Amino acid sequence: MANMIQWQTKKFNELSLDQLYDALKLRVDVFVVEQCCYYPDLDGEQNQLDRHQETRHLLGYQGDTLVAYLRILAQGQSYDNYISIGRVATANQARGSGLGHELMSEGLKMCQLHFAHQAIKISAQEHLKEYYQQHGFEQVSPMYLEDNIPHIAMVNKR
Repeated sequence: MANMIQWQTKKFNELSLDQLYDALKLRVDVFVVEQCCYYPDLDGEQNQLDRHQETRHLLGYQGDTLVAYLRILAQGQSYDNYISIGRVATANQARGSGLGHELMSEGLKMCQLHFAHQAIKISAQEHLKEYYQQHGFEQVSPMYLEDNIPHIAMVNKR
């Protein structure tokens, strides 16, 4: 699958309307519909994390279909002393092929490119602890509930 994915990294104002629609649809499909987690995926007036001038959106297309997505937030957006990766999602039909690991590897490369030598902190769903550990993250908090889903804080100091 690796050679079939076209990776693109864009700021919010560089996203086409189709790319924005694809990203929001994938996020809703995974986090709201599949996980039955009803929360406001679009950031409110105060945070506007998606639109922040330093936020990077990583999109992985297979042909014309968005199959992988994550966003990278600059230091101070989610955590005072860390950049952050979030909204990590792969399309249901593309799972089981290693795409999730490829997505995280690409995300870490983009962190290094745009936010060199900065530690990364994430709020990870607890059941994905081993997945994130394979990418250098270490658990730094006890379990907590976020949107009624068990999460843990993890840090990658690179």
